[in-house]
Amino acid sequence: MIGYFGFIRANARLLGFGGLLCLASSFGQTFFISLFSAEIRAEFSLSDGEFGAVYSLGTLASAFLLLWTGQLIDRVDLRFYIVAVFTGLGLAAVLMSLTHSVVLLVFIVFLLRQCGQGLPGHTAMTAMGRYFDQGRGKALSIAALGYPIGEALLPLAVVATVAAIGWRESWAGIAAVLALVVVPLALLLLGDQKARHGAYLERMETAERDAAAGRGSAERSWTRAEVLRDPRLYLVLPGLLAPSFIFTGLFFHQILIIVDIQGWSKTALAASYPIYAVTTVAASLLAGVAIDRFGAARLLPWFLWPQMLAVVVLISGTDPVLLIPYMVLTGAGTGVTHTLASAFWPEVYGRRHLGAIRALATALMVFSSAASPVAMGILFDIGLSLTAVGWMLIGYALVGIALCTIAARLYLTAGRSTATAA
Repeated sequence: MIGYFGFIRANARLLGFGGLLCLASSFGQTFFISLFSAEIRAEFSLSDGEFGAVYSLGTLASAFLLLWTGQLIDRVDLRFYIVAVFTGLGLAAVLMSLTHSVVLLVFIVFLLRQCGQGLPGHTAMTAMGRYFDQGRGKALSIAALGYPIGEALLPLAVVATVAAIGWRESWAGIAAVLALVVVPLALLLLGDQKARHGAYLERMETAERDAAAGRGSAERSWTRAEVLRDPRLYLVLPGLLAPSFIFTGLFFHQILIIVDIQGWSKTALAASYPIYAVTTVAASLLAGVAIDRFGAARLLPWFLWPQMLAVVVLISGTDPVLLIPYMVLTGAGTGVTHTLASAFWPEVYGRRHLGAIRALATALMVFSSAASPVAMGILFDIGLSLTAVGWMLIGYALVGIALCTIAARLYLTAGRSTATAA
């Protein structure tokens, strides 16, 4: 098996492209937007619940559109695609620096979630899944490192920048970084995309001819319509959507949960993020090796355990030392989920229509992340304790584990898994 360092040396530019896009997706992620939540609520005179509603409305709109915009990556040149995505994200940043309208704020949140949270990561993981035949798990895990890098570095950068120049000016700076750094660097790292995509299409045509000839080892590429008619999909979806629901809800309400309910300090919370980031990196890299060796479908029964145990730790007491294992387990869950969920789709359903299939999966995950802040907020508003909410999340995770276990057996028994060993 090719080691990580040799693999990176051989594929540095394309892997760097994937990592850069995952890092840039931070600008639309919940953890990043929540860093400005106090200033936004004060500026627009919004309560916690009202801002949560604005956030969920924009996120839901993004999820609906992702079903269309996400599949365009199967038909549009990747270079034009990323320029369009980051143009939308830059527009959102400019508008955030200028607007005083709540209605426009909904549109800004929509753009941040569509062109930040949704499409950059979707583009990165589609490219890794599409262009890597060997070492796909490692490629996905390396690209996914952009997520924890953003989570580790950007909170401190935001706090310092807002203190120095103000929150609106910070968003103007983000637009400048996207235009002057991210887009040119992404195009540079993408390199000779025309030749790369042409070679990929030749491989797909060969695979389709082999499949038509009945060769058992040939890769079959499912259409999105075929995937939707596959009953196994509906067994695996609750588990695959669980992390986006659990992660987003806990992170969106982290000040309420960590500081107000648990009584842990904001300083301790900020200090725990590097622990979370390091664990995410380690888990992602280990997951990449495991996927290349065993296949994503075979690992489905196991990926939800870290997140479920993180919730167990969270509700087990109020000792501040519990913040460390909570962040370790949350980081492990994040790292494994990013890599495994991205590897699952091309492994089981093929690559020809990967953009459309991943667009469906991404849209559903965005729906899940949109529902979570509202659902948890309502539960807390009606007086449920953190322990009660935590047990609901644990129950959901257990159901997801059980269904994923059944789905994994069905996928493997049917022989649809096409895991490759690097």
